[in-house]
Amino acid sequence: MRSFEFFKLFYENFKKTIANFAYMWYTFSCSLKAITALVTENAVKLTDEVGFLTNYYMKRRKTVFIRKISVSHLSRKYQEDLTMALKNQYLIDLLETVKKRNAGEPEFIQAVTEVFESLQPVVEKRQDLVDAGVFERIVEPERQIMFRVPWVDDNGKTQVNRGFRIQFNSAIGPYKGGIRLHPSVYLGIIKFLGFEQVFKNSLTTLPMGGGKGGSDFDPKGKSDGEIMRFCQSFMTELCRHIGPDCDVPAGDIGTGGREIGYMFGQYKRLRNEFSGVLTGKGLTYGGSLARTEATGYGLCYFTNEMLKANGKSFDGKTVVISGSGNVAIYATEKATQYGAKVVALSDSNGYIHDPDGIELDVVKQIKEVERKRIKEYVNRTSHKNVTYTEGCSGIWTIKCDIALPCATQNEINGESAQALVNNGCFAVAEGANMPSTPEAIEVYLSNGLLYGPAKAANAGGVATSGLEMSQNSMRYSWTFEEVDAKLHDIMKEIFKQCDTAAKEYGLEGNYMAGANIAGFLKVAEAMKAQGCV
Repeated sequence: MRSFEFFKLFYENFKKTIANFAYMWYTFSCSLKAITALVTENAVKLTDEVGFLTNYYMKRRKTVFIRKISVSHLSRKYQEDLTMALKNQYLIDLLETVKKRNAGEPEFIQAVTEVFESLQPVVEKRQDLVDAGVFERIVEPERQIMFRVPWVDDNGKTQVNRGFRIQFNSAIGPYKGGIRLHPSVYLGIIKFLGFEQVFKNSLTTLPMGGGKGGSDFDPKGKSDGEIMRFCQSFMTELCRHIGPDCDVPAGDIGTGGREIGYMFGQYKRLRNEFSGVLTGKGLTYGGSLARTEATGYGLCYFTNEMLKANGKSFDGKTVVISGSGNVAIYATEKATQYGAKVVALSDSNGYIHDPDGIELDVVKQIKEVERKRIKEYVNRTSHKNVTYTEGCSGIWTIKCDIALPCATQNEINGESAQALVNNGCFAVAEGANMPSTPEAIEVYLSNGLLYGPAKAANAGGVATSGLEMSQNSMRYSWTFEEVDAKLHDIMKEIFKQCDTAAKEYGLEGNYMAGANIAGFLKVAEAMKAQGCV
């Protein structure tokens, strides 16, 4: 018996050593592809096969290691190709510094690389911004906050998650950005989202800086009581770092009205104040009308401006939309109002294809009221030709004129983008944050597709959050029609900025470059004026 126990202990320690070695090897390696080939098969198999390794340390390491391997679709070769697209030596050297400082954070490196590629003509024209160190400062967050979030589940057991808040840039206003609750959340995801938020908020014309927060907590399958206890614990620490004139968080994936309500209640209790510290609040305690619809509506307002500028429209076109949350649902609603036919929606399990056009009332009942999976649509709709397919990537093989990815980052790769091109798609506008990989974007641009990047096309949500902040400051509420009209004007102005900046820097029609340049210049001018801070 002692021999067996000794062997079992030795085997457990051996597996722990192998798992730790795999995790450390990832940290020191620049090649995601090499890691997958060298250690994934053995290390993941090792951790998955052992049922009795249930202590917290091993579960935590397994989760982080697997996420690190699967978190990005970028191959080493394509990261090198992206770097090669940079011709300016100053930006090449700065990107190398970013990579060294943020090793193991491929999403953030991807976002910085894409922005740098667009900003090359700015570097050549604006030596004053180089001399002021604006580029070095804009890629480094002003503050990175990471904290423990302990909470008690319904069985009385203590659970521990990790919370984050990245306060990236406050040059033009208080930090503004959502709180994401999802198992995939780690520092690199939040940093990438915060970086993108800086430019997105700048484009809205409203005085908002950029930030982002979240936790690796998964709300799925949790009771209301468990979610409340987590949110209260999360806010107990976060309240030290936010405020209506400092940092104003909002909702994001996993953080809806329920979660915002619990967080707001805890903030109010701890700080003894009623203020506009969060947006996305309920209408009875300071929320704004049209906030739920804002990102989806705004996406279609931007897309419509892009189409009109190029002699096209939504009317009579077939549209594929991924996702089935607020963004996807209300993009479907607005696209339909513009005369389009939306034929597909998805969730994390699979997608539906309804050639006769999505029955939106059915989707709203399933997703907003019952919170069930999208496959339920097949048995609820009156349409006879609808199909459901497991897995999500196949949605981009459906023939369409316009694609609106509204699910998550990197959901369209080069192969999916080529499928869209082959099937006659002529426009892609992003409702999710960075849903297209660099390979996909290259396919769009090289084939002449109209491409509306996320930081411009999905800015309607944060724009309406800014309008909620304004209403809170005035202690006044606008009607739905007033907020929607202001949102429409903002999205039209965002497209105008993208179009104008692209033309000014010799990149006409490249709205990704235009968005990056226009968003950057406003922030850069403010940073230069405020000195080296």
